[in-house]
Amino acid sequence: MIVGLTGNVAAGKSTVSALFRGWGAGIVDADQVVRDLQRPGTEVHRRIVERFGQAILTPGGELDRPALRRMILEDTKARSDLNAIVHPAVRQQRDILVAAARAAGARIIVADIPLLFEAADPKEFDAVVLVDAPEATRLQRLVTMRGLPSEDARRLIDAQLPSDAKRKQSDFVIDNDGDRAQLERHARDVWLELEARAAAA
Repeated sequence: MIVGLTGNVAAGKSTVSALFRGWGAGIVDADQVVRDLQRPGTEVHRRIVERFGQAILTPGGELDRPALRRMILEDTKARSDLNAIVHPAVRQQRDILVAAARAAGARIIVADIPLLFEAADPKEFDAVVLVDAPEATRLQRLVTMRGLPSEDARRLIDAQLPSDAKRKQSDFVIDNDGDRAQLERHARDVWLELEARAAAA
């Protein structure tokens, strides 16, 4: 069973992903795939530098992620160009990792994809789990926990599809508007349902 796990920025998706991992899921982390693909010396890194120039590099040659983020948040064409470079490569590597997890015997494989609805097809997955939190809560988390300027935080939120549209297309929604214990309870309920579906398949 392949599950797509997603959530808008600062909704708590990574926490749920870690919980699922602890309960036995095979995790394919799209964020980690992106980081691996963007390391110096890779084709993706080369194409990003070719498109955006040396200004988005650190002195050590790695991508200056805050600089690149500001650039794509301010310019929709730049964001589209970056996505065109990164997303196909991520999908290809994700498919390889899913196949490896299946070969290793994982009964439930969770593809942790922040931009699932923006960059993938929900129909690819046996189930889609959305982690959601109120926009005001997510904005506060970005500013207080991640240290983003409020203007950058707002742009980051606005660059993603509103969660209302995603809720309608998700099989499960985990609301993260309380404390950690509440989030874990909600995530556990969903995990038990996923296990039941996997057992019945």
